[in-house]
Amino acid sequence: MSKGNVSKSLVWILMAMLIFGLGGFGITNLGGSVQSVGSVGSKDLDINEYVRAMQEELRALEAQAGRQIAFAEAQAAGLDRLVLARLVVSRAMDAETERMGVSIGDERLRRELVNISAFQRPDGSFDREAYSYALDQTGLNESDFEDSIREDSARGLLQAAIVSGVAMPEAYATTLLNFLGEQRNVTLARIEEGDLAYPVASPSDADLRAFYDANIDRFTRPATRDITYAWLTPAMLIDSVEIDEEALKALYEERDAEFNQPERRLVERLAFADDAAAQDAFKRLNLGETTFEGLVAERGLELSDTDMGDVSAAELGAAADAVFATGPGLIAGPAPSSLGPALFRVNGVLPARSTSFEDALPQLREELAAERGRRVIDAQINDIDDLLAAGATLEELAAETDMQLGNIGFHADIYGSIAGYESFRAIAQTVTESDFPQIENLEDGGVFALRLDGETPAAPAPFDEVKDAVAEAWKTQATVDRLQSMADGMLPALKGAADWSAFALTPRTEVDIIRNGFVADVPADFIPQVFDMNTGDVIAIAHDNSLLIVRLDAVQAPDLSNPEVIQLRNLILQEAASGLSNDVFEAYALELQSIHEVQINQQAVNAVHAQFQ
Repeated sequence: MSKGNVSKSLVWILMAMLIFGLGGFGITNLGGSVQSVGSVGSKDLDINEYVRAMQEELRALEAQAGRQIAFAEAQAAGLDRLVLARLVVSRAMDAETERMGVSIGDERLRRELVNISAFQRPDGSFDREAYSYALDQTGLNESDFEDSIREDSARGLLQAAIVSGVAMPEAYATTLLNFLGEQRNVTLARIEEGDLAYPVASPSDADLRAFYDANIDRFTRPATRDITYAWLTPAMLIDSVEIDEEALKALYEERDAEFNQPERRLVERLAFADDAAAQDAFKRLNLGETTFEGLVAERGLELSDTDMGDVSAAELGAAADAVFATGPGLIAGPAPSSLGPALFRVNGVLPARSTSFEDALPQLREELAAERGRRVIDAQINDIDDLLAAGATLEELAAETDMQLGNIGFHADIYGSIAGYESFRAIAQTVTESDFPQIENLEDGGVFALRLDGETPAAPAPFDEVKDAVAEAWKTQATVDRLQSMADGMLPALKGAADWSAFALTPRTEVDIIRNGFVADVPADFIPQVFDMNTGDVIAIAHDNSLLIVRLDAVQAPDLSNPEVIQLRNLILQEAASGLSNDVFEAYALELQSIHEVQINQQAVNAVHAQFQ
């Protein structure tokens, strides 16, 4: 870490301390009785620093999630432990720098102070009053603040000493590049049931039972959670909700722009300073001396700067007649525009779209009925809650309300109906038999309540119930086995430059296959098997009820002189070195915590957390 980087990081740390100070949080040292949440060696874990760090992490988490996050949710995700762990690491390094006698001099401290923008006048000079005021607002005195600067700088020097110079050998990147960038060329052909000399015979019941017993895992039903539920969704109420004609017409008029759109054009516009410049450009276009793209480039613009998207005649104003009289791919103009005389390139025509009230009626009725259904459900929730609180069963709930009763053998792979709702799935996976049913919300505005009646362990499906599936699987296996026997006789003869058509095969080639690439119409394990082959090998790969004959024709190592490959190699080395540096630093930080005793005041930590609740 360079000196500049240390200073830059320090400025951000100090600015964060100033911006996210304790002002407005509501506590100051917990009434003055507690100063720290623990210690590392001789260094206290300052309670205010812990609070500031927690505030910053909460704000960052909320910004990432795009919503307000309760402290309990953040705590469940381990945010408090993360913040405390970082604070412990910092103070362990401070204790170590103190032991080693590492610090910065007064001149370096002065430079750091005067370079903090929060302490500067508009002309960039140091403002002593702003410095004192800022520290006063954060509850810090000058001595403590300047000590923290010394510690931050010393900590940065120590960290730089630990991680600097960590590098990965070139052989690492080369090996990884060869693995990731290696390409393979193959020839492949498919043989199917129709290529067999005689068809697969029909199986006897004994054959099917033997296959069923030998592959019992394929016919085993998963363990299920046996759940009874009552639910109500807006869709269930659509037929019972009355929608008056006036409401439908009002909704149609409100969404007129969606149902009725005028004819539109996809247009690019290039404006000029005056008519003469526009006419000259149009003349050059007609003479073939330039192109629309060339004119755009001459103006120092990108095509994206000229794109108007899809526009109507009303949006084009005085240029509408010229533009709408021009076909796709042609240039209209010069014509007036809000930016001056302009040339318009027409890229497409979007015909007018008109949906009558009668044609839109089914969609409008369904949407409005669903909305009314949600309101009906909202109005019933309190009554449903009261019934459950009074001890009503789900069966009684379905009898006394609009809710519908259902049963499901729930497991992770079941979807459809109520199991398609994530809110139902989340509760179905965790509910216990001792839990009382309670009203929960569905994503579409519906509600449900459920009860776990018991659990059914995984068990083989009865043979008679799955006999058709067993017969189909038996035939597929028998076909593949016969095809494999057929392929075994051909594979030795298909090596080298053999003419595959002589074996009634229709070969195709696939070139430049990479490990994370895609090849159409092959089994999922095709590429891994290809990368296990040696040049010239010929193998057979089962694919459903057919077989793929595959020959590896060539292996191509990546071109290490290619600029893109060189860039990728450098990126690999940088990422690997960064990861190794982090590992080295983490190991060092753990060692410091074993050298400098860590003590946590859990009572103080809990008190801080209580203020966030």
